[in-house]
Amino acid sequence: MKDNPRYTIAIPAFKAAYLKACIDSVLAQTVNNYELVIVNDCSPDAIDTLISTYSDNRIRYYKNETNAGAEHMVDNWNRCLALANGDYFVLLGDDDLLDHNYLESFDELIARYPTLDIYHCRSKIINEHDQLIGLTPSCPEVEGVYDNIFYRLKLMRDQYISDFVFRTSQLREIGGFFHLPLAWGTDDITSFIMCGKKGIAHTHKAVFNYRQFDGTISKSGAIDLKMKAVVEQGKWYQSFLQVIPDSPLERLVHQNILNSFNEFMRVKRLVILHNDLLKGSSLQRLWYWLKHAKNYQLSLFDVLRVFRSLRKKKN
Repeated sequence: MKDNPRYTIAIPAFKAAYLKACIDSVLAQTVNNYELVIVNDCSPDAIDTLISTYSDNRIRYYKNETNAGAEHMVDNWNRCLALANGDYFVLLGDDDLLDHNYLESFDELIARYPTLDIYHCRSKIINEHDQLIGLTPSCPEVEGVYDNIFYRLKLMRDQYISDFVFRTSQLREIGGFFHLPLAWGTDDITSFIMCGKKGIAHTHKAVFNYRQFDGTISKSGAIDLKMKAVVEQGKWYQSFLQVIPDSPLERLVHQNILNSFNEFMRVKRLVILHNDLLKGSSLQRLWYWLKHAKNYQLSLFDVLRVFRSLRKKKN
């Protein structure tokens, strides 16, 4: 492995179930100028044994002394960043997969837009059996931060931390990945900060595979932490939007965001509510939400409407 590879692909590892397939997808890249950094977050699984089966000198393996845990997983993400030698940084989930031309596709994108600090690809969504169950929307090849925020808040974009490639030096310059509980929204805020005034470039090629099943954070509980993360996201948005952009077109999008901001954030809370009630729409969960609606800045009407809608679909 070269001392200064072009890319660092980092896997913050905890679950071993799909880790071998994940690692193999990295080692199958058509572009060879990369290192693979794996950080074991005190996993109870036999990750040491798995890693010992590899002799590839591109792999660097580390173990945390203490478990960062789901709530503070961003701390482990930033440890991965601190260990990176590459010019560009990829954070890969331990149950996700890269297509063999993932790095090749980003090489092409970076060559077209070499001054940017962040790049993004379209993603395929797979289940626990590697079956394709979804595809994220295509994006314009280049866009500014305000368009990027607007379409994401309007829920017209789906994205995951591993479909981004970051310029390592700039990611470190901003303090690493933005800390939110469960990393819930960390990909959003970090990507917006990295956009800065330069913007972001997208490739239409779907070269990342996000694995979605009941064990993923997006499908898990931890409702209080998710709602706390949404509150923290709201604070960042409000602070960012205090600065009025120079461009007339960006000012227009900026104003559109401001005009709809409260509704944007309400929808984000309703999505969490919907996903929680979707698990069973039980009366117990309904009572929980009615009892805590005010704490989550939800109206009783919102809670009842979502509950009734799910019950109708179930019946």
